[in-house]
Amino acid sequence: MSLAPATSVDSTEHAIPDFKRPIVNFSPSIWRNVFLQYDSESVEINGNMKQQVEMEKDEVKKMFLFSRNDSEQNLNFIDSLQRLGISYHFEREIDEALEQIHNTFTNNKEITTKEGSLHFLALAFRLLRQNRHHLSADIFEKFKNNKGNFNEKLFQDVQEMWSLYEAAQLKINGEDILNEALDFTFSHLNSLITNKLSPFLEKKIRHCLKTPLHKGVPRLETRCYISSYSEEPSHSKILLNFAKLDFNMLQKMHKKELGSITKDMWWKKTDFATEVPYVRDRVVEAYFWPLCMSYEPKYTTSRKIVGKLVACISLLDDTYDAYGTVEELELFTQAIQRWDFSLIQSLPKCMKVVFNTIVELWDEIVMILVETGKSNLVLQYIKEEFYKLAQSYLVETKWCNEGFIPTYDEYKANGIISSTLPLQILSFLGFGEFSNKELFDWIFSDPKIIEAVSAIGRLADDISSHKFEQQRVHVASSREEAYKLIQIEIEDYWIIMNEECLKIENIPRSVLEIILNVARITEFTYENFEDKYTKAELMKDYIVALLIDPIRIEQCK
Repeated sequence: MSLAPATSVDSTEHAIPDFKRPIVNFSPSIWRNVFLQYDSESVEINGNMKQQVEMEKDEVKKMFLFSRNDSEQNLNFIDSLQRLGISYHFEREIDEALEQIHNTFTNNKEITTKEGSLHFLALAFRLLRQNRHHLSADIFEKFKNNKGNFNEKLFQDVQEMWSLYEAAQLKINGEDILNEALDFTFSHLNSLITNKLSPFLEKKIRHCLKTPLHKGVPRLETRCYISSYSEEPSHSKILLNFAKLDFNMLQKMHKKELGSITKDMWWKKTDFATEVPYVRDRVVEAYFWPLCMSYEPKYTTSRKIVGKLVACISLLDDTYDAYGTVEELELFTQAIQRWDFSLIQSLPKCMKVVFNTIVELWDEIVMILVETGKSNLVLQYIKEEFYKLAQSYLVETKWCNEGFIPTYDEYKANGIISSTLPLQILSFLGFGEFSNKELFDWIFSDPKIIEAVSAIGRLADDISSHKFEQQRVHVASSREEAYKLIQIEIEDYWIIMNEECLKIENIPRSVLEIILNVARITEFTYENFEDKYTKAELMKDYIVALLIDPIRIEQCK
């Protein structure tokens, strides 16, 4: 998490004589006690709601099975399930359907060379690649003219252009045709915005050009799509009703999770704001991260643990970046390495409070491990990753203190750790259904996909706080050039992630999807050179949409 530029002021408590600490006066939480009310029985999911959801689910399943008779209809149905946020109910059925469609593409060349429309082929390409089926981008060659360019006649069909644009987001290295497709569709879709499109279609095209589906945060995309799905000419009232019911049911569960976190957090037990005045109170925003990593019911423990962990990481970040001296932070880092409180007896009280808060979280994790029957091994991995994070923060503090400008490779190597994302990924997956030593060892082997996600996190974070420009002024001749180069590098990391999702075979697809979601929430948080985590007002409307306002449901007739 990044900080806004620091303002040097005298600390009113725990100050070293004649020393000015760079304390930032962060704004208080905008939520106060709003979510405390949700840690009660009033938000329990009642039996009638569960029964209604199950009834609607059975109807949707019948529709899904019926759609299997037509490949294009089946693909459109799967696409709707995913966009509406209800595909997790039908994972097995979707996997079987896509396997069958992939086999059809593999065994029947006619479907790619003669029959398929651009919309059908682009949708198939995107859904199959999302599901780790490699489909060659050569299927789009048929839509080029004799000059080797995409046929301008495609410009006449907005849906086909849109589908190709979304499919091209899953490109990998060496796929020049998808680079061409991306340029072609972006240019033409952008020009269509100024033409006579319906307000509905114009809004959707503007949204996809700003945030392609592949890079959007799934839960936010679902909330948006549910609101507009009824305007789709071929929408299903049964499907829409089920999506709304499911969204509202999960929202109740998410409210209760956040209510529990809010009730348990430190400032409800101590006068934390007075004792540690330099930190951000961002528990709600902290929970927003794991919620966007996965909203599914089976990850409730992961969300609660990581929500608290992100809040603790924020404390650590602020302690290194906005309060401690190098000497103090060296002792603090040693204490984290050894989990030894005696090493920080000479430090200011506020730093002791932060250390104790972190230790309390470990104690809670141990209790959860006992209750869930999971191995204590995950705690050791998390502790080791947490220490690596503290070390990376210390390195950055020393660089700043010494006026040292690292090389770009040094900056990125340290930044991958200080992005905090490896720790978040490890902790979330450590309490998930696939938690085991093999998964932990894979994460600790620094796989390319986690390295790419973390690099995106570091670069996007630093751009939002302008740290990159301050630390690396010689990278480019101007701020605009530097930002442009970084955006190109972020795009390159997306290509790496796309490739890794197709290559990795021994890691469950749902695990890789959670890792991709970390990149998505990162880009969302730091888009437009702003930090929605620190400047909480920027995230308010999204939190209201996902966690406070239910979706109005009209009964099907």
